[in-house]
Amino acid sequence: MATQTHQLAQPKPNRLRYPDRSVYWLDELPPEKTGSTTKIVSEWALRAVPSKRLHSLAQPRVPAVGWQPDRQLLAPPKHDHPKFEGERSVCWPVSRAARSHVASHRLLELSTPKERKALFEGYNPYVVSRAARSASPSPRIQQLCVPLPRKC
Repeated sequence: MATQTHQLAQPKPNRLRYPDRSVYWLDELPPEKTGSTTKIVSEWALRAVPSKRLHSLAQPRVPAVGWQPDRQLLAPPKHDHPKFEGERSVCWPVSRAARSHVASHRLLELSTPKERKALFEGYNPYVVSRAARSASPSPRIQQLCVPLPRKC
């Protein structure tokens, strides 16, 4: 038990000796490369002379006969009405009539808020209206009120 505890107490080895490692685990760093890493074009390709066929293929194609460019995607915007005067400024003068106006009695009455009563305030559930007192049932209602003859 003491040997296992002694082994666990030892510091772990530093595996990051080579911080720029690739995906593969290597025991040593790869050799340093000098010069350019990639060759873009070979020397033979730089000396090559293109053929007539290659010249003809490199030329842009001529559009087909009768081809026309696309129409404009968006429609032209509508014009303003001739009598449109533009946006109104934020501040404008108040007329003399509006400044000297006096509200009528009806306007004052309409501008006051409604008086609301509390729920069930002034409500009597046992009051029967006059219309209900003088009402008489229809013949069909009287027929439905009578018990069924087979149950009598």
